[in-house]
Amino acid sequence: MRFHLVRRSEVRLIRKICLYLAGIAVSFIIGGIILSSLGINPLSYYRDMITIGLIGNRYPGKSVEGLLKLFVPLLITSLALALAFKMRFWNIGGEGEFIAGAILAAVVAFKLGDSLPGPVVVLLMCIAASVSAGVIGLVTAHLKVRFNTNETLMTLMINYIMLYVIKYLGETKADWNFFLREDSERPIFAKFPENAIMDGIEIGNFKLLYTVPAAILIAVLVYFYLKSTKQGYEISVVGDSVNTAKYAGMNVYKITVRTIFLSAALIGLAGAFTASASGTISTDITNNVGWTGVIVAWLSKLSVPVIGIVSLLISVLQYGCQAASASYSQIDHNFADLMQGIFLFSILAADFFANFRLVRVHTAKTEPSKASDGGSGKDV
Repeated sequence: MRFHLVRRSEVRLIRKICLYLAGIAVSFIIGGIILSSLGINPLSYYRDMITIGLIGNRYPGKSVEGLLKLFVPLLITSLALALAFKMRFWNIGGEGEFIAGAILAAVVAFKLGDSLPGPVVVLLMCIAASVSAGVIGLVTAHLKVRFNTNETLMTLMINYIMLYVIKYLGETKADWNFFLREDSERPIFAKFPENAIMDGIEIGNFKLLYTVPAAILIAVLVYFYLKSTKQGYEISVVGDSVNTAKYAGMNVYKITVRTIFLSAALIGLAGAFTASASGTISTDITNNVGWTGVIVAWLSKLSVPVIGIVSLLISVLQYGCQAASASYSQIDHNFADLMQGIFLFSILAADFFANFRLVRVHTAKTEPSKASDGGSGKDV
């Protein structure tokens, strides 16, 4: 007796909702058990997590700012990856493209931040970041179409290459390394000039950075790009069948290169937004959005509106866990990562069982063949 995984031909919405709720409930139970074992009241922790630390906070605007700083890069990265995934181009290089964008944005900030007006500097940072990351995507797309290279491995290697590049920049004290503070004996990334830091709208003690409306605008543009333009239709056709696209007279090479350039460029833009909002770069500037964005895109079934909702929910989870963990001495920021992992794995498991089922397969037992003695026709 064997079991096979079979995709469900049709999944009712109510079943999906129930499974997702069950996954969330399981993650709360597991987290509650861990918290109780550490002497922490799970209800108090979850209250602080869900409210992102707003209750009893003298400066609630700062909590919302922190949440939005997580939301913006995750939303843009998830949208960018969805563009590639719709074409069945498995861009796993979000981390590397994000870092490349952040590094090039930092170059512009340090070299031009003191000599140009703020809006011009930020705009040039965004352009440099988008082009640099876009070129990485363009190269991987070219190799995929022309030489049939494995884009998963190619983009995955870019992650590690760019990670070691930013680590090298952050650990090497040298005269040429303008990324580091000159007044520090140990290597520390320098702060950007004031003109290179992202501005925003002051609302009391809350500052709405311009990256937030920019990210929402990008989401709207991506939605209409996929739904209402010829280029968006071509992405769907190539994703469904390359042979069909070629039969219809579409230039598959051009479509692939254009789309992956756009996908990587948007991720680079997210890197520039994050660097400018933070006023510096660091070795952990990505906050793993390249990996989390893959999860968001797939959980959302590559739907732009759903990506926006899921990105916000996961941002609340991430920031809420960090805010809640800061209130308890028994745990540190690493516990927030553990809680995020529990929630994400539980939701992914729920999504898996919503789309697949185990089918038991009965295998017939075959009787052993009977040998004959020299062809006499008698059983031995």
